[in-house]
Amino acid sequence: MAQNIKMSTQNLDFFYDKFQALHDISLDFPEYKATALIGPSGCGKSTYLKCLNRMNDLILKTRVEGKVKLNNELIYDSNVDVVNLRRKVGMVFQKPNPFLKTIFENIAYGLKINGLKDKSKITEIVEASLKQAAIWDEVKDRLNQNAMELSGGQQQRLCIARALAVDPEVLLMDEPASALDPIATQKIEELINKLKLKLTIIIVTHNMQQAARVSDRTAFFYMGKLIEVNDTDTLFTNPGLKQTEDYITGRFG
Repeated sequence: MAQNIKMSTQNLDFFYDKFQALHDISLDFPEYKATALIGPSGCGKSTYLKCLNRMNDLILKTRVEGKVKLNNELIYDSNVDVVNLRRKVGMVFQKPNPFLKTIFENIAYGLKINGLKDKSKITEIVEASLKQAAIWDEVKDRLNQNAMELSGGQQQRLCIARALAVDPEVLLMDEPASALDPIATQKIEELINKLKLKLTIIIVTHNMQQAARVSDRTAFFYMGKLIEVNDTDTLFTNPGLKQTEDYITGRFG
């Protein structure tokens, strides 16, 4: 059965001023799958991820060449509403970044910005999002507490709930568990495995065991280039290129 391609890049180049950080990257992201981006630090994984929801637009003197598509539509067209794009393509960062607001307001904020005024509907979505992010039972009795009082792992699940509240189609995750302890990491990984049944996930991780546990497909990046991509089991057990094998087996990186 042919898989529906949710997002894709075709011949993508990315420049910081005169420095070319990404070279000719063509990569498809199937719907309702988790794709892991692996590779050594500084190889372009996070830069690539930020091209997918135009976060790099916020950096001066950057430019993108090539095509990035969501639902087969070009996201860098001049008529694209970037705020709406980032609603459809949500992002969770390496370090949890809750707002200096209550737990409730952290989730409600995006809904209000998107024009929702119905208080009962907002309350309903806040609860549903916190449940989806597997944190509701831990916070349901303290929704008016400052989000900064949560543990690091709870803050990260709150940030995932915040991204989920506006009903994204794709969730970008930039090393979402790298700042967390093993128990919190396990909770995030369990969450990813549940969420990919409902949306498309693209995760940057430096942890190859994590990529093996949560992703359906894995793409190996090196020095701004896509070296190899395959379903995760095949890439880890039978890589097509020696360079991939050397990275996976720890010979470099």
